[in-house]
Amino acid sequence: MIRAGGRTAARAEVEALVPLVAPFAPHMAEELWERLGHEGSIFDGAHWPAFDPAKLVESTVEIAVQVNGKLRATISVAKDASEENVVSLARGEENVARYLDDGTERRVIHVPGRLVNFVVG
Repeated sequence: MIRAGGRTAARAEVEALVPLVAPFAPHMAEELWERLGHEGSIFDGAHWPAFDPAKLVESTVEIAVQVNGKLRATISVAKDASEENVVSLARGEENVARYLDDGTERRVIHVPGRLVNFVVG
């Protein structure tokens, strides 16, 4: 069908793209629609891709890991991960572990879904 960079685009990909191009390049979209084997105009029916709200839900979140308030790493964790899991993953980061080894850990501040801050003194 269409080759770009050694990859052939799937028919479903092209059929989803053509209606999106139609408002900006209607003549080209009509030609592509016809070459894909469709009868009639692309503007005859509603060919817009359907909205799927499930695709907007993220299952992971990025957590900032700080030592004494300074960003040392970011980690990806499951959205519903427990505080213990998040803190243990944060401690496992190489850059964070280096700073934790230098001093005694006084406090761990965990803001769910946002950050973990190790206060070292």
